[in-house]
Amino acid sequence: MLPLITRDELRKGLEAGTLVVVDTMPAAYFEQEHLPGAVNIPGFPYEQAAEFTDRYAPEALPDKTAEIVVYCANVPCRNSEFVGARLRELGYSNVRKYREGIEDWVAAGLATTSG
Repeated sequence: MLPLITRDELRKGLEAGTLVVVDTMPAAYFEQEHLPGAVNIPGFPYEQAAEFTDRYAPEALPDKTAEIVVYCANVPCRNSEFVGARLRELGYSNVRKYREGIEDWVAAGLATTSG
């Protein structure tokens, strides 16, 4: 189980530029909407989450000591847990999870980007 981050902590970290945010939704969803500055490492289908993480993490997340936050759609969504766990296996030392996901972020009226 990954340590959690609250929406408020995440928002403050994004504003301060101290976090690297990883959207773990499939690429098509990422293109439609994601948190500002997020990079995409798909965690679905679950069977391919480790493969996708192995493929994309070295370029998307070159600093293994960076403060990384993974998220997906909502609490039931497990993409972020799979990607986050794999990042820890790969030696990333500071990985947390925004459990409530982008649905919570949008419901709070916070900005997203697309493309």
